[in-house]
Amino acid sequence: MQRTQTSPDRGRAALGPALALIHSGAAPTRSVLTGALGVTRATAGAITGELEALGLITVDARPAGGTRGRPSHRLAVDPSGPVVAAAQIHADGFTVALAGLGGRLGEPVDLPLPHSPTPVRVLRAVVAEAARQVAADPRRCVGLGLAVPTPVALPDRTAVAAMYLDWPLGTPVGELLEQTAAEGGLPLPVDVANDANLAALAEHRHGAGRGARHLLYVTSGHRGVGGALVVDGRLHTGSAGLALEVGQLTVDPNGRRCPCGNRGCLDVEADPPALLAAAGREPDGRPTLDQTRAVFADAAAGDARARDAIDHVVYRLGLGIAGVINILNPDRVVLGAFHSALLAAAPARLPSVVAHRSHWGRCGEIEILPAALERPELAGAAELAWAPVLADPLEGLGSPGTPAK
Repeated sequence: MQRTQTSPDRGRAALGPALALIHSGAAPTRSVLTGALGVTRATAGAITGELEALGLITVDARPAGGTRGRPSHRLAVDPSGPVVAAAQIHADGFTVALAGLGGRLGEPVDLPLPHSPTPVRVLRAVVAEAARQVAADPRRCVGLGLAVPTPVALPDRTAVAAMYLDWPLGTPVGELLEQTAAEGGLPLPVDVANDANLAALAEHRHGAGRGARHLLYVTSGHRGVGGALVVDGRLHTGSAGLALEVGQLTVDPNGRRCPCGNRGCLDVEADPPALLAAAGREPDGRPTLDQTRAVFADAAAGDARARDAIDHVVYRLGLGIAGVINILNPDRVVLGAFHSALLAAAPARLPSVVAHRSHWGRCGEIEILPAALERPELAGAAELAWAPVLADPLEGLGSPGTPAK
């Protein structure tokens, strides 16, 4: 026979959903939270009181006025509350920042990859910088999340194809991160996931994807193209965490050689090196994203070859997005920084290619928007680190607490 939940059971079970609503900005007042949770005002008051006692949120005693009903108290994340360490590895370096609830990133620190960047050396460098930031901040750190530019197979958290990091196939990145964190003075819960997946999650909660039911996210870092799908607030990861590898879609059978062994993959036809190649520019040692800015600037100034290069890459990006739309039928597409720059440079061309090349695009306009977050991958790493706390604040913080009544 199923056990009936007691009031404390129900209160504790609601702590995570309540915190998630406040964290995403979906419950700015206690009355909104009450309605979203479907609980009484008394229960909502107990829940918010518990979250406030845990140092996670603030409850403003000054009521927020409204057009109807009684005024309600304002809810916000506590800026002095705990933080997590968020880290991102990319082909040219890595970035670390501390992050509070509410999608609040601290000042990111960008550093180069160590010499001979083996998985262990890179992870040690990431942990060392995270430990430095944690030691310099008075707030309690409760987790470390890492975004990596490779598919991460679940449940073992192995790097399946870290082509742009030159890591061995099947590198146990999750296990190695746990070991290096423990050895490096960060005895915290840690987790690792694909950077595009995490960026999509962050954009859905805090950025341009808010409110979308089926959000398709397409992005490129310094090299390669990634994608992710968020359905009703949850990442679609497939059976083993490897879904939505959009970079391996073929958009030009006679195109550029891809590290995967094929030709013309979106991975190499719509990333920053592809734009440089189309513009006839050789890599000069700077990060490729920095070099592409000159192409965009020259195109804006009237340079014909730069404009043609943008059109070339935009067309292939549009083909790839259209193919994914035909399969997934999202209601919104959000683009990462590099692809957002392509959209800004060709605001009519990209939506036109997508509309004409996708069945669902012809049936109705699908929004294509630039990402709203400055560092979505890093913000997504923070979301990963916050996941245990958002699921169960008491357990996630390692605090026994008193369940909300």
